[in-house]
Amino acid sequence: MRFFPLEKLINLHDGYTAQFRIDHLQLLLFQRAGELHLIEATCPHRGHSLGVGDIRDGVIRCAQHGYQFAVDDGRLLLATEEACRGLRTFPIVYEGNEVGILLDDGP
Repeated sequence: MRFFPLEKLINLHDGYTAQFRIDHLQLLLFQRAGELHLIEATCPHRGHSLGVGDIRDGVIRCAQHGYQFAVDDGRLLLATEEACRGLRTFPIVYEGNEVGILLDDGP
């Protein structure tokens, strides 16, 4: 496993939102109500960016079709059209003064 740093701890605050790309993964890191979350950055319904979605009360809402997902575990809470899978969520890793993600080095 390899650590990929995403952000310095000093830059994090409530309202923080940033997108990152690591290889094939598009990630959304955000902090709300003192909690830091890391999820896939696109809606599994039609691939719209969740970086412009509304995040509040533990729910992220896709701006394109209104799909809603729980930010803690990615489960689908509301589908406005056909059902889709939940969001992928990722554990946040703290290393020194940075937060990031651990990913496999590959084959």
